[in-house]
Amino acid sequence: MISALNRLVDLVEEHLGEEFDVDGLAKSLGTTGYHLRRMFSSLAGMPLSEYVRRRRMTVAAADVVRGGNDLLGIAVRHGYGSTEAFGRAFRAVHGANPGDVRRDGGPLRTQPQLRFRLTVEGSTPMDTRIVERPAFRLVGHATRVPLIHHGVNPHIQEHITALPPEAHVRLKALGNAEPQGLLQVSDDVDPDGAEGSELTYLHGVAVSKDTAAPDDLDAIEVPAGRWAVFRTTGPHPEALQTAWAATATDWFPSNPWRLRPGPSIVSVLDRAADFSTATCELWLPVEPA
Repeated sequence: MISALNRLVDLVEEHLGEEFDVDGLAKSLGTTGYHLRRMFSSLAGMPLSEYVRRRRMTVAAADVVRGGNDLLGIAVRHGYGSTEAFGRAFRAVHGANPGDVRRDGGPLRTQPQLRFRLTVEGSTPMDTRIVERPAFRLVGHATRVPLIHHGVNPHIQEHITALPPEAHVRLKALGNAEPQGLLQVSDDVDPDGAEGSELTYLHGVAVSKDTAAPDDLDAIEVPAGRWAVFRTTGPHPEALQTAWAATATDWFPSNPWRLRPGPSIVSVLDRAADFSTATCELWLPVEPA
């Protein structure tokens, strides 16, 4: 995986002014575009699309400062069809207009070319099991929320708090499959994992494929497949978020599995009354790498 990510970085450099085929590269390297994007965003701390934009604007800034070319020519060379679109991207990265930078020589914010190196220290114990599950469905109350990487997501908290107590009792009675208990489900997640991008959050339970979902509840169909199940214990949600990050930095690079498209599921097995601590299971859909 580390070599695949470094080849992806090389491909970005070779095609800074044009689109490139991430899925084709992933296939040639024996993985998938979905997994490659997820691992890149987790390890780089930014989506692939944001890294590409920063690198384009880093190289473009040198052309702007050097002068000798009109801004439209520079914009086209770096993949933009107009000076307006180029100017917006340039300001987003450097905080100044191209014309001002050409006149003043700055300010400039450089994005160095990334190189990935694997250092597995085992600092985060990974209590993991691989589970094969037949097709099932997730049933509950769904909403669209922005992705937040750290801390409590207030949009999810508001969604759950708005549900009456009898809704939770009803869901618990409906659940009849693994993962057991009330579940926190994230689906339709942007493969780049960009903070602020929207996802579908479902508060619900797992039921067998043959269990009909009540008309007033939302349902997510989950195909048969394997799951990596990570158990976490400690401060909530910090312990869960730390383990989630460690799946990318420690577990996937060290094990012959890769992510496949599908929902990620959190099952709360035990918790303090104020939810300050909890024991959880994180279910991630995987396939052999």
